[in-house]
Amino acid sequence: MNTSKIAWSVDNLAILGAPPVFVEPLHVGRPNIGNREVLLRRIGDIIDRRWLSNNGPVVREFEQRLAQFLGVKHCIAMCNGTIALEIAIRALELHGEVIVPSYTFVATAHALQWQAITPVFADIDPATHNLDPSAVERMITPRTTGIIGVHLWGRPAPIETLQELAKSHKLQLMFDASHAFGCTYGGRSIGQFGRCEVFSFHATKFFNTFEGGAVVTNDDELAKKMRLMKNFGFSGYDNVIYSGTNGKMTEVCAAMGLTGLESLDEFVVVNKRNYHAYRDALQGMPGLSLIRYNESERCNYQYIIIEVGVDFSLTRDELIQVLHAENILARKYFWPGCHDMYPYRAYYPHASMLLPNTNAIAAHGIVLPTGTAVEPETIKTIVRIIRSAAANPGRVRLAIQSIAK
Repeated sequence: MNTSKIAWSVDNLAILGAPPVFVEPLHVGRPNIGNREVLLRRIGDIIDRRWLSNNGPVVREFEQRLAQFLGVKHCIAMCNGTIALEIAIRALELHGEVIVPSYTFVATAHALQWQAITPVFADIDPATHNLDPSAVERMITPRTTGIIGVHLWGRPAPIETLQELAKSHKLQLMFDASHAFGCTYGGRSIGQFGRCEVFSFHATKFFNTFEGGAVVTNDDELAKKMRLMKNFGFSGYDNVIYSGTNGKMTEVCAAMGLTGLESLDEFVVVNKRNYHAYRDALQGMPGLSLIRYNESERCNYQYIIIEVGVDFSLTRDELIQVLHAENILARKYFWPGCHDMYPYRAYYPHASMLLPNTNAIAAHGIVLPTGTAVEPETIKTIVRIIRSAAANPGRVRLAIQSIAK
């Protein structure tokens, strides 16, 4: 919808009774597809071969291409990112307690809990939203066997400090890199750190395989174990030598991944353009801050995150209601923190006392729409709506109160 000629005023806001600016819902992220014709040709070849799963040629090519792109020795493709986490955790023989951030998607914690391992939540650095190493160290006990760092929003976790902590306490270190495909730290690709790193290729991620994931590592023995584990422990025909599950990626999913990989630079260009458009449009708005990327590193710019401060004229939840009324489906990632979700809130009823930064960021963050389905004009419209609402908090608040009655 072209909104460039609308004379913007508070009366244009849908929360006050005007029609929504966007007729169709505008989601935080729509899937990046790549070249449709190339994808369909690959899928046609798969159908002609009638080799749909079980380590077919497309999956093998996908793993080789990803390993080369990330600069690692081994890439083990999986059916999804959660299974990839579970298999990596099991391959590392983690047990007892493992330290993770609470400010992450709940799968990071569930992958431990599902295997009778206790996730211990450490607080984050409010400036980066990633694990605070000093908080991690405070949570280490004799039962701790590992640390899972998360590269949130694609911005690297404090890798070197976590590595030092893990080494000094004889702990395993792995990373959940679900947000960080195509990103670098110190010029090195995310994927090269810890004992292994796990990627999610879910449809909403910067790089997707419809549904999928992978574990990457430079450890030969670890890779060998994970390849067995993702295929029921089979080593050749009729020869089960390890306990395992079904974590295999299908050929069609790998075809999507190969196609997306060929368009990766195009996705980054669009995401970076959108990031700059938001940065410029939001400039100087009191109480609202945009999470910045380090542009000296390679980034995927997949997430547009704003923090609604206490000096902003509306609360975070009021701003969300304003945006939703316009069919802008902004999200409260990751709210609440994992520690406030089931079953963890029952296990750790006092966890909030140890997670003040997690609570604060979870209560004030908003993720805004971006990606290849979002144009710069759309971004200008979203920011006009935010500015109009912020300039008229009294009317907006009364309207929200009226809706709630």
